[in-house]
Amino acid sequence: NTVWAYARAGVTADKLFAAVAEAAVRGGLAGFNPQNMANTVWAYAKTGVAADALFAAVADVAVRGGLAGFNPQNLANTVWAYATAGVAADALFAAVAEAAVRDGLAGFNPQNMANTVWAY
Repeated sequence: NTVWAYARAGVTADKLFAAVAEAAVRGGLAGFNPQNMANTVWAYAKTGVAADALFAAVADVAVRGGLAGFNPQNLANTVWAYATAGVAADALFAAVAEAAVRDGLAGFNPQNMANTVWAY
């Protein structure tokens, strides 16, 4: 996940980020698992690079898939990214809340809980 590595290093490469977002959206996020989706939106939020179409695509794929395969860290990082980026995704937030309540926050560590609550 190249954009994640750039974000972790504190490096913003606008042209690279734009190209990655465009390719991901054009490909329908093919090959992206839940961790890839969470890490990718986290990278855009962390660097402040706008990618509305990417955020919309991730929310759509995640919700349509019923959040299948998303672990608590993926859920927390995803909603944190949307809140940090200021991107509204009502259906995604509702699905994450429902999953967290349904599962009784099983598997959420204190950091996951804090990030999730902060995002709402």
